[in-house]
Amino acid sequence: MQGLRAYWGIAVLSLDPRRLLGLAFASADLLVELQNGRVRLALGAAQKVMGASEAALAGKAWAELFHADDRALMEAMLSCADDGVRRGPVVLRLAEPADKHIRVVLRALPENQGRISAAVTAAQPAGPPLSASSLQPRESFDDIAQGLFEAARVTGIELELAMVEFAGLGDMREALSPDEAVALDVRVASALRAEAHGGAAATKLSDDRFALLRQRDDRPENMIKRLTKMVSAEASAHVVPLENGGGSSRALRALRYALDDFLREGLKETPPMTLSEAMNRSVKRTLARAGALGVAVSQRRFNLAFQPVVSLSTGLAHHHEVLVRFEDGGSPFALIRMAEEFDLIEELDHAIVEQAVKKLANDSERKLKLAVNVSGQTIGNETFVEHVGRLLAKFNEAKGRLIFEITETRAIDNLATANQHIQSLRSMGSLVCLDDFGAGSSSFSYLQQLALDIVKIDGRYVRELADNSRDGALVRRLVELCRDLKVRTVAEMVETSEVEDVIRSVGVDFAQGWLYGKPADKPLPALRPAAPVKAVARRAGASDSWG
Repeated sequence: MQGLRAYWGIAVLSLDPRRLLGLAFASADLLVELQNGRVRLALGAAQKVMGASEAALAGKAWAELFHADDRALMEAMLSCADDGVRRGPVVLRLAEPADKHIRVVLRALPENQGRISAAVTAAQPAGPPLSASSLQPRESFDDIAQGLFEAARVTGIELELAMVEFAGLGDMREALSPDEAVALDVRVASALRAEAHGGAAATKLSDDRFALLRQRDDRPENMIKRLTKMVSAEASAHVVPLENGGGSSRALRALRYALDDFLREGLKETPPMTLSEAMNRSVKRTLARAGALGVAVSQRRFNLAFQPVVSLSTGLAHHHEVLVRFEDGGSPFALIRMAEEFDLIEELDHAIVEQAVKKLANDSERKLKLAVNVSGQTIGNETFVEHVGRLLAKFNEAKGRLIFEITETRAIDNLATANQHIQSLRSMGSLVCLDDFGAGSSSFSYLQQLALDIVKIDGRYVRELADNSRDGALVRRLVELCRDLKVRTVAEMVETSEVEDVIRSVGVDFAQGWLYGKPADKPLPALRPAAPVKAVARRAGASDSWG
């Protein structure tokens, strides 16, 4: 056949190099060839995409071109770039400029003398940047998954859910020194992100169990082999194809059910072959557990835990957040979500505030202050306000010592009605806080239409503050906005002194996190009191009774 030549026994078009480059550039802005971890050749819009010319890139250590938090991810991709296997796409931050992101796909072609080809395009991040040792929080993973479901429906891309278990990983980590444990966390995170779509769609479920979404273009056995090699712990995995026809909401529910089952049971059972099968199995279990949960709520078969919230102006515990622990040892996150889905959340909220008020009434020193979570669904119902009024009338000692944190796990249907109820609670001497500010699309609408006392900044924006100037700028603007509205702020997930220094410098009022204490069976002083700062004038509207 004219114009054809044989290659590996297959007739293919004979193309000159210019035509090959044209085809390559149709899917990438920049083509890079790597050898022994260094740039051997760069062709394309290097200055625009990488901030350096083709000549300047030549000879550079490829991994060193990326932000320190993404370097391990790129090294993981390079170390497992087997012949013929496509790695990526992943989105990474550049070292310079640090706000620039690129999408990278790697492929090592057979008989190419170990050279690796990289297709590079400019990209936007999927969410807040991750540190080298971090994976997506579960709620962020759900958000990313829903976006991928929509993209898959439109583009036809085939995705699968991979549930990964590393045998004994938690025990291995416990035996390490702190520095060694961090190094292990980096290896685990980079290995999993290297397998995940976009380098972001991976989450930690427990010490040994993880989940990721990836394209269906590689055998699961190859992924398992790479993960075992990178982490130095025996990996096992089960993959479930994601069906594109059922709608993203149904797919997300099915994914949640599958992950809840995996978190609870691991890979001991015969895993489901499809998400629909996973959903059907879980629905049966969930209905049984929902019945048990309803009984537990009605019979008050749960315990309270207390985590200190520290005032950054005094260095002392200002109040304690009330958390719930169920007697069956089930995940509070999963059980709270189940309570919402089966309309048990209002009864649970009533039960928790009842227990909290009794705890305050029994505090002989009258110094304890407690914050309880209230769902958006509950705050919209007048019966909750009436219930609180009756409790405070009966246990008068609790007045002025109760905070309500409104969560966004269920949207508030009527903001005007919710605001009326909030003002009723405030008139009883309670403060009202908006929890996880910034986590949902409704946050700013809530702040605009609800008269609040406190805003709790979502931990996703706080946890990496010391290493992330972008998140620092965002938190600073949030604090300035709240200050203008005479609303105080809480930063959650404060785990290091460095993050504490940052939140103090931007004017956050209160802090909560493991730096000050984990949830405990009784209210305890902060483990490490924050260093007090110079006193400042109180903002107008602040309640003196709350310190």
